[in-house]
Amino acid sequence: MSEGYITVAREDEIAPGEVAVVEAGSRSLCVGHAADGTWGAIDNVCTHDGGTLGEGELDGRAVECPRHGARFDLRTGEVLALPAVHPVNAYPVRIVDGRVEVKVDVPTPELEIG
Repeated sequence: MSEGYITVAREDEIAPGEVAVVEAGSRSLCVGHAADGTWGAIDNVCTHDGGTLGEGELDGRAVECPRHGARFDLRTGEVLALPAVHPVNAYPVRIVDGRVEVKVDVPTPELEIG
């Protein structure tokens, strides 16, 4: 770990257009690789009813919860579609030598769930 980043996967383990559940320290995250090549990481729990976001679908940069279809921006955690009304935390992601690294010491932006 350097500068607060934790390696969570190899770059080739998450194909473009896919999301995956990963563990970063004590956090469960949904990490995604958008088809446009960008990466993002958000908390793995839907704020609507606790669905596992990393088991959902990725459409562009929108992660859709498999339970009721709430959608969240993979990069910011912003709610994009109901029934969720509260955002999820988003975390910086970087790729270093084929490793996917997430900075989990402070979510960015800092969002309060509740």
